[in-house]
Amino acid sequence: MRALDPTIRDIKELLEDLDSAESIRRYRSLVGDNGGGQALRRGGEEAHLNELLLMGIVSLSQMVDLLVEARREALPTPPPAAGRLEVPFVDLVAQHASIAAEIDEAISRVMRDADFILGREVDLFEREFAAFCQTDYGVGVDSGTSALELALRAFGIGRGDEVITAANSFIATAFAISSAGARPVLVDVDPRTSTIDVERLEGAISPRTRAIMPVHLYGHPADMDPILEIARRRGLVVIEDACQAHGARYKGRRTGSLGHAAAFSFYPSKNLGACGDGGMVVSGDPEAAEAVRRLRNYGQRRKYHHDTLGFNHRLDTLQAAILRVKLRHLEVWNAARCQQAALYGERLAGCPVALPQEADWAQSAYHLYAIRAADRDTLAARLRDRGIATGIHYPVPIHLQQAYRDLGYRQGDFPVSEGLAGQILSLPLAAELTLEQIGHVAESIGEFLALRNATPPVARPAL
Repeated sequence: MRALDPTIRDIKELLEDLDSAESIRRYRSLVGDNGGGQALRRGGEEAHLNELLLMGIVSLSQMVDLLVEARREALPTPPPAAGRLEVPFVDLVAQHASIAAEIDEAISRVMRDADFILGREVDLFEREFAAFCQTDYGVGVDSGTSALELALRAFGIGRGDEVITAANSFIATAFAISSAGARPVLVDVDPRTSTIDVERLEGAISPRTRAIMPVHLYGHPADMDPILEIARRRGLVVIEDACQAHGARYKGRRTGSLGHAAAFSFYPSKNLGACGDGGMVVSGDPEAAEAVRRLRNYGQRRKYHHDTLGFNHRLDTLQAAILRVKLRHLEVWNAARCQQAALYGERLAGCPVALPQEADWAQSAYHLYAIRAADRDTLAARLRDRGIATGIHYPVPIHLQQAYRDLGYRQGDFPVSEGLAGQILSLPLAAELTLEQIGHVAESIGEFLALRNATPPVARPAL
């Protein structure tokens, strides 16, 4: 008993620190008192809160968790500093509010029909998104990662094969290659576009190479013509990683229509995002599309008749219904992103940061607006202090990730990707952000850089 006394005393002190009667009531309700008096009833006797622990009704960790939760309820969320303009990285709440009636109707339609697995909405969305991408077939799956993997498998790529991709992509690109049984072979990127360096591509090809997976990073297309020409000469498959490039164009053509197949992600924060995970393979090849359809659904062409080994990688009907609504707004949302990117370019011109460059042959979808700053981490902290959220995409290149140390790459092998990882900073960008918010971000960056450049270096004693 005595050994427990200090712990119980600590818990009682925490309880006494709760700031309102409402939080005390909530705590008692959580542990079963339903808002009664100071004590719980145990038979005909009263059991006080700390006795719950000794009686074994709750564990010590449970009691502390409940107290902390009650305390959180009691403490009001501090309002933003007076006059401070908050800028979220994305604003999905605002996006959904603007189309709430349409989303509610789409969900109600699925619920009314109880059409949850590969329902009519999935088929309609596949057709609509394939048409949007200027290609013939779309196959909905459960994530962008699955889309990449199943696209590779549809072309027979697997164990013993090599697939070339960019060193600076999100790691899911490499994971999809590995999940298909192949080996990722990495290539450094063009510092202007952050997409795969076509000048280095041919040098990475070996007798085991079966495919190239260019990544349209941040919504900017890779330089596809030379990639496709190399693939044609070498007999390779080209799978576009278009997971960040919904609506981007290369020489007037949509991403997704350029290679043998393409993979898209509908992660919630993407330009076209679901209310959960989702993805799609698009292709002009009917045999590849049919292979993906079988693979996503247990390898079956018809129910309970399984032609091959497969997976459960289906796109939910609810997500497809939601995505059909959002697809109708995508062109307008992308136009707003482009306007915001242009405003950033105007307001940050002349600042000592590197801004995203759009190649002459590209029309970026601006999934991300990623600048490069020598003092990235300090800048991010200063922006956070001013209510501005940022992101880093991505802080560690694929070849330096612990998961891929077996590939045999070392630090220094891909200097452009490594340099980007240390400097890249993604600024807020979303159709729902206001021009005032974008201006606030640009002004805050300018003020930070001006102050930094005006501050003389600290004198250091000679060694």
